[in-house]
Amino acid sequence: MAENINRVTITGNLTRDPELRNTPSGTAVCTLGVAVNGRRKDESGSWVDKPNYFNVVVWGAQGQNCANYLSKGRPVAVDGRLDWRSWEAKDGSGKRSTIEIVADTVQFLGSRDGSAPGGNSGGGNGGQGGGGFAPSSDVPADTGDFAPSGGGGNAPDDDIPF
Repeated sequence: MAENINRVTITGNLTRDPELRNTPSGTAVCTLGVAVNGRRKDESGSWVDKPNYFNVVVWGAQGQNCANYLSKGRPVAVDGRLDWRSWEAKDGSGKRSTIEIVADTVQFLGSRDGSAPGGNSGGGNGGQGGGGFAPSSDVPADTGDFAPSGGGGNAPDDDIPF
């Protein structure tokens, strides 16, 4: 018999600043709103963006990190599971329900100042930095494999063995 699978991975931009709360026992819980653009053709056959909005819940130390380092507009990648919950409305108007993503991991994309990696300011792309993900790092690249070989790198082209 097949086992049930409940796995969600999304990449999008925060629609609001993270909201951090604590449970009565002191566990941090952070809620995020994430917008993910899909594309579809409209009646005229033109491609248009169709935004989808997701609520994300992040628990514990990872939730605290989200609240400390993320802000509205920042791109993130979220991996987790869908969770349905229901409650009675405070005004007594009946039962309410929602489906949200409970995050296992949240990857911070882009840079802290909101600009895209490599110095782009994000352009008019709905807050998505430069049209794609470009990793950035403070660690210098190892260029040892690209250093010229023995004779100072001035070997004539006819010495190449292929």
